[in-house]
Amino acid sequence: MYKLIAIDMDGTLLNSEKKISPANFNAIQQAKDNGVKVVLASGRPLIGFKRYLEELNLVSEDNYAVAFNGALVQNSEGNEIISKTTLTLEDYKYIYSLSKKMNVNIHALTEDSVISPKDTIFTRHEAEMNHIPNNIIAVDDVPAGTTIVKVMFVDKPEVIEDVMGKIPEEVSDKYTVVRSAPFYLEFLHKSVNKGVGVAALAKKLSIKQEEVICIGDAGNDIHMIKYAGLGVAMGNAYPEVKRAANFITKTNDQDGVAFIINKFILHPQEDFAV
Repeated sequence: MYKLIAIDMDGTLLNSEKKISPANFNAIQQAKDNGVKVVLASGRPLIGFKRYLEELNLVSEDNYAVAFNGALVQNSEGNEIISKTTLTLEDYKYIYSLSKKMNVNIHALTEDSVISPKDTIFTRHEAEMNHIPNNIIAVDDVPAGTTIVKVMFVDKPEVIEDVMGKIPEEVSDKYTVVRSAPFYLEFLHKSVNKGVGVAALAKKLSIKQEEVICIGDAGNDIHMIKYAGLGVAMGNAYPEVKRAANFITKTNDQDGVAFIINKFILHPQEDFAV
């Protein structure tokens, strides 16, 4: 029996209109009623998806969230930290120097803001999506001691595609590098990914690995999909995500999350065709 389901947000739980469909909402409520722990696992900061947690009735001391691609795991009220692993200002400066060499835009996320040396549509999108300030500040002017949670290359999809094949091996050895959207390439602490975040939470809750379902669509979901007892890729997932999965569900516009909850949690004895 599955006891925990970790669900990515963008491209997975949310449809193309960035909404939770009635089918997904109802399936999640039924899973909760059946004692399954439902966890949202996102690249966003907690504040960036708190409204969705509230919509799903998942805000309480004993509900949890995996934020910043696993860099921060906490209860959904935000007052209990399960695990927290961040970068340093020196990491930001190092990756910034790489971005200049590769001619790609960059920004970083602190715990409560976006900081960037240059105002771009991608940085504004990040701030607006997560309801956090967008602070334009030269990298050398960022105050010492600033907590850098993650650094991101942000640019046109074709630019990101190009630089992905040119990341020096020393950089990929030093950081976890994941593509979270066509226009985002993220750099996290080497020990951080969604799989590590979900595993830390499962350990706290005394839930076995084989009792976990993880669902996602993008490169930053691969670690948790590989970790899970049942790793699920969305029908709209990147090809490499589908290759990593045990099962491929319907797309995010076809209630793919609800399909998985119904097939493997609520009605496992019934035959569901994708």
